[in-house]
Amino acid sequence: SVMMPRPNSGSVWLYHLWPIVYFIFSMAHDIITIVKNWRVKMKDDYDKSHLTPLQCFITQENGTEKPYDNEFWNFFDEGIYVDIVSNEVLFSSKHKYESTCGWPSFYQALEPNNIIRKKDTSLPRERVEVRSKNADSHLGHVFTDGPVPTGIRYCINSAALRFIPVEKLEEEGFSEYSEHFNKKEKTVEIGEQIAILGAGCFWGVEAIFQAQDGVLDVISGYSGGNMVNPTYEQVCQGDSGHAEVVKIKFNPNIISYENLLKLFFKMHDPTTLNRQGYDVGTQYRSVIYYQDDRQKECAQKIIEELNRTDFDGKIVTQLAEAEEFYPAEDYHQDYYQKKYQGKKGPICHFIRGV
Repeated sequence: SVMMPRPNSGSVWLYHLWPIVYFIFSMAHDIITIVKNWRVKMKDDYDKSHLTPLQCFITQENGTEKPYDNEFWNFFDEGIYVDIVSNEVLFSSKHKYESTCGWPSFYQALEPNNIIRKKDTSLPRERVEVRSKNADSHLGHVFTDGPVPTGIRYCINSAALRFIPVEKLEEEGFSEYSEHFNKKEKTVEIGEQIAILGAGCFWGVEAIFQAQDGVLDVISGYSGGNMVNPTYEQVCQGDSGHAEVVKIKFNPNIISYENLLKLFFKMHDPTTLNRQGYDVGTQYRSVIYYQDDRQKECAQKIIEELNRTDFDGKIVTQLAEAEEFYPAEDYHQDYYQKKYQGKKGPICHFIRGV
């Protein structure tokens, strides 16, 4: 027989502890397996016989219906929207807005806990898919180009939804949502727009934009990376791929997107790659995340003009489609206002020509 060698005195505690560790890991694995099997069973338990071929294609096969040729894209009756498979409550007509994308669009969910977000890498550009929590139905995607107050756009397939009008809420067993339609909510001003810009350390960028007429709100954060909910430390290390950016809510009737970009190019050096002054790294890159083709064309036009007149073709500012925006930690928000309490203090940005 082969005898197991005795451990030395320095590792004797490990020798006696490993069976307990093994037992704990085995139990954890079994619990995870049970939960996964339960989720699959719960999903399969829903009756799908009522689904049309299109509804089955959308919810079960991650399909996408045609824009402008679906049931709810231009539909604004009062009521709630539930998952076509499980009747989970998802959205409200009070949060639905007129979007140009061709699909039903909501700036927030009525029951956010019933919606699960997942990474979608089916296209070259990574997106965020949304699915119903219990039935695991594919609903659509969520983007960061929506209106205030959230800046979110849930872009949802009509075929994944069932609409229940207000007058039928009690009949359908959703009477608790009747009160929701009796409450007055702040009207969403669709005319307000969003810009996401990166010009190095976001403290100074935030402070300069906050001082402009027509700018309604500025939030420091991160965008353009490959990690969900990154921390400041992860962004600083360069591991997440994000840039330090600001998300600007502005009134285009007072300050145009074009003028925001002109100020953006005056407050930093757009010819230094992955660097602003002493701040070096991809997180400090000069970047414009455009929300739509109009913003993209505006940025391209300004870059071409400045390359001819001011920078001799040396601008290295990245121009990319808007991705998920993650607000930075609270201590980064309104940094200069909190640090200097209204007094004039040193700032890591300047306005060229002023």
